[in-house]
Amino acid sequence: MNGSRMNSLCTLAPLAVLALALAAAPAAAQAPAFTPSEEKPEDYPAGAGRDDTFYACTPCHGFRVVAAQGQSRQQWDDTLDWMTQKHAMPKPRDAERKAMLDYLEAAFPPRAQRGWRNPFQK
Repeated sequence: MNGSRMNSLCTLAPLAVLALALAAAPAAAQAPAFTPSEEKPEDYPAGAGRDDTFYACTPCHGFRVVAAQGQSRQQWDDTLDWMTQKHAMPKPRDAERKAMLDYLEAAFPPRAQRGWRNPFQK
């Protein structure tokens, strides 16, 4: 193979790899998106504030994410702050926030840690 043809192949090979990667990207990026219709408030523990909490959370993510947490009231409060500050969640009014925290604290309290515990972590 002559040098000119070898240079052409060396130049085209990375472009071919890039083209294949770009062609495959849309297929990989089309994972099924969450839709609130997959879940409903009745799937979760009954209690005052359940529906409001459910509908405040589900525009962005499934409620299973919330239900899996198990946090103290302070941790839930911190989570609401984090969601409003970092993830553009609309800030709930005081009465809404209290109802949400009451529900989250009652329905998804902290769980006892099982297994090994890091002695340096509080």
